[in-house]
Amino acid sequence: MASDMQTVTRSEPATPRTAPMSAAKPRPAGGARWVVPAKVAVFIAALYPLARLVLFGLTDRLGSNPIEFITRSTGLWTLVFLCITLAVTPLRRLTGVAALVRFRRMLGLYTFFYATLHFTTYLWFDKWFDVAEIVKDIGKRPFITVGFAAFVLLIALAVTSPRAMVRKLGRRWQTLHRAIYVIGALAILHFWWMKAGKHDLLLPKIYGAVMIALLGWRLVVWIRERRTTTRRR
Repeated sequence: MASDMQTVTRSEPATPRTAPMSAAKPRPAGGARWVVPAKVAVFIAALYPLARLVLFGLTDRLGSNPIEFITRSTGLWTLVFLCITLAVTPLRRLTGVAALVRFRRMLGLYTFFYATLHFTTYLWFDKWFDVAEIVKDIGKRPFITVGFAAFVLLIALAVTSPRAMVRKLGRRWQTLHRAIYVIGALAILHFWWMKAGKHDLLLPKIYGAVMIALLGWRLVVWIRERRTTTRRR
């Protein structure tokens, strides 16, 4: 979920009164200076959902069912960050701003962070680490089953997100991280089935449409690239 910053090298002809070409240092590509402060801003802004929960907890504003409030909030924000993460590549290609890809890993890790809070709330406060009850719940309730499957896949992506793992896995890393598309589908299914029991499908329809657009765009690009490759052959 990361990409190295592109650089360009500027050099001047060597003369007796100037430094040799070997002394010329690469400098960031145009527009790259905004990346670091922007990443800091995004990092801080992404902590808002957690800060909001802490503030609501301290001021007794979690409602009559705090556990449900925290579970729903962390689950929704997991979906929000998942959509934002998937939107990075389309935005990069549509805008031509290559530096946007440098935000993808951080956003992906925030997706995992809120998914972990979501799962931990269920595991701890809802089931009190009752393994037998959790296993029974996973097998009995479909929306729990697909949600758990999505979380397991997220763990695999989070563990392999460091650059060291990218180098170690090579091409297999890219294949593995395509699982994010499966995670997106499972997340929508989890949200849809959970809300269907309460006949409240407005938000699942909205996020479902966003996910279809994000994944559909990738499918269209893939088909076009396949056709281009076939024509060249």
